[in-house]
Amino acid sequence: MKNITDRHEFILKKLKEDGKVSILELTDLMEVSGVTIRKDLKLLEDKSLLFRTRGGGSINNPYANERTINEKAFINSDEKQKIAKAALALIEKNDSISIGSGTTVFEFARCLYPTKHLTVITPALKVGLELSGRPNLEVLQLGGLIRANSSSVAGSYAEKILGEISCGVLFLGVDGIDLDFGFSITNLSEATLNQKMIETAQTVVILADSTKFDKRGLGKICGFEQVQYIITDDKVSPTVINQIEEKGVKVIVAS
Repeated sequence: MKNITDRHEFILKKLKEDGKVSILELTDLMEVSGVTIRKDLKLLEDKSLLFRTRGGGSINNPYANERTINEKAFINSDEKQKIAKAALALIEKNDSISIGSGTTVFEFARCLYPTKHLTVITPALKVGLELSGRPNLEVLQLGGLIRANSSSVAGSYAEKILGEISCGVLFLGVDGIDLDFGFSITNLSEATLNQKMIETAQTVVILADSTKFDKRGLGKICGFEQVQYIITDDKVSPTVINQIEEKGVKVIVAS
């Protein structure tokens, strides 16, 4: 099945029937490469016809329920990389920053190669491992119980350390941005830790792709009055951006 239109119609039909599709199954059924299927899923996701997941696609919003960090990594990956690169400009002359957990802030960590000494505070194991050993970087890894879904720590031990430090800029990922509810994530224990991280920072930067808007997670992190910047992609409507900026938050659209 070489025609792109036929492939897309077939994928959407399978989604309607089964609710999800796998790349392996589609390559067998349509006799095309996995690379071709991944491109097809990306195009269909861009048209808001499905959500990409690890190894396939789904008709259901993957952020409706908590998902592992490995699953989230495949969702809007191109947009997350652009957001991460745009965030580098906000480090400026600060000698200490915090990086939260999540796939978008992890992409930011992957881009981080400072020319001057920088201390990074993080609860995320993947961030700590990514940055350890890099020139000009010192990592303060917060301790505590490790959550399997996010590969991040949460709890009283990490919160106690945060109570004794401060930093210039906090780069934070979220699961939901709602004009009335504010910023939220799906896990309550991590929400509490994020609240503590916000208290330590002079500037708070939210890194979130367009799928996070008009969504609410279980645990509220903060309101708009505690955030200075949101960096997102170009799929957020200008109306929503204007409404957010009216609340005093600067929105940066990564390109």
